[in-house]
Amino acid sequence: MSRIATLLTWFAFPVYVWQGIGVRRRTERMFPAKGPVLHAIAGGEPPLSLLVLGDSSAASVGIGHSENGLAAQLALILSKRTGRAVRWRAAGFNSATSGQIRDHVLPNLSAEPWTHIVLSIGTNDTKNFHSLPRFKKEFGGLLYALRAKWPEARVVWSPVVEFTRVPALPPLLGRILEIRAQAINGLGERLCLERGAVPSARLPILDPQLGFSTDGFHASEAGYRAWAEHLADLVLGEAENSALPVA
Repeated sequence: MSRIATLLTWFAFPVYVWQGIGVRRRTERMFPAKGPVLHAIAGGEPPLSLLVLGDSSAASVGIGHSENGLAAQLALILSKRTGRAVRWRAAGFNSATSGQIRDHVLPNLSAEPWTHIVLSIGTNDTKNFHSLPRFKKEFGGLLYALRAKWPEARVVWSPVVEFTRVPALPPLLGRILEIRAQAINGLGERLCLERGAVPSARLPILDPQLGFSTDGFHASEAGYRAWAEHLADLVLGEAENSALPVA
């Protein structure tokens, strides 16, 4: 059913283009946060090494300083929960798609021993109207490449958020993109399970005004903090362990 609904969104493509141009004209253009993209938190041994890889959210676009972004907030939570040192890096890029991360970013990342990798990718694949076969090839190829380069790392994918809750989008445009996001997320989850990654549940958007930045599209400091808290258990593997039946 989702595949049929996704195909039907092509009939709404003129609406997508018209309203999308309006959103682009009205929306404030924001840049990656200032501050370090590579940092370390002191703690016990053995240390954790966290790579947050993906689009503008991985670059903490929407806020002023990287210490309040997804990578830094997640690293802080992991350190507090484990008592261990955490070395983190944010490798995020405005407007990046799965294929661009696979082809232009991943080959240029040094093969440092990352123990945990969080993927924030798929939003631009969705809003750029990438087809499911294209997403399968590009996102699936990215997963293969990550597993080949870091075979022992725990890879967690954070799927596309609910577009109907994004303040910058008109309701009709949000509904069109949400149909495509659901299809992208369904395929992405399947690819993760097939290729050695762990798909997260969608980040719940409880208060859009608090959770989004002034552009109404990227996360605010509170939004990145909630996002990090949402992912932390799964990154550590605790969410999976807590779901196991007790003998």
